[in-house]
Amino acid sequence: YSVTTGLAEPCPLAGIRIRSKIVVKTVRTRRMPVCLLSPHPLVLGEFERVLSGSGYKLIPRLLESSLGPDLRRMSVPRAGVFVVDAHVARAAAGALLSNILEHHPGARILVVAEKLNAAESYSLLRLGAKGLLTYAEVRDHLDRALPLVAGGGFWVPRSVLSGFVDSVLSGPGNRRMQVEVSSELSRREQEVLSGLLENLANKEIAGKLNISERTVKFHVSNLLSKFGVRRRADLILLCFQQRSVAS
Repeated sequence: YSVTTGLAEPCPLAGIRIRSKIVVKTVRTRRMPVCLLSPHPLVLGEFERVLSGSGYKLIPRLLESSLGPDLRRMSVPRAGVFVVDAHVARAAAGALLSNILEHHPGARILVVAEKLNAAESYSLLRLGAKGLLTYAEVRDHLDRALPLVAGGGFWVPRSVLSGFVDSVLSGPGNRRMQVEVSSELSRREQEVLSGLLENLANKEIAGKLNISERTVKFHVSNLLSKFGVRRRADLILLCFQQRSVAS
């Protein structure tokens, strides 16, 4: 899992070490409204109990229906983060996530389910989820995952994230994934980002741009910081989700 830390950690896809910037963002989002959604009162109560000392403004909402059409039309409160109990059919969960992101495009969603296999996890990530937890992990990890997700990061098992990124980059039409880049990025940063989205290694990007590998690492570190993520895989996932929303 991605963990909030101020220490340098290895980047599994790049083979480099970076320093996390997530802690600063975590502090700034402490009073952010967090909406808790579940069709089960006991689960909703457990969410509240675990997060009672978090400092976030909690907005619990009991889902009155588990049907996709109802979840697609229901009114959702304004919040920066949504903790969603996905104990419903996959299509219904998708309808709820689509509803949330349609009305609050900048919201970040952390999904909780009984169990999550690779296919279910990939589906939720494609729908825009930023965090994935099982019920068994809520007690020990929800209060740790929420600040990371609220601060712009991802809480996804490393194996799931790696597998999903591989599927995105190797899938038809995704080899040269494009994304709208911020005006804050320099021309060189945009070129390096393009290389990352082609799944090129640092050495390959350096050769393509006729710059040193050390310079590539410098730009990669800046990109991770500007996008508020810790790893190349996180950045690729973020760009994929932004592209999906735009399309």
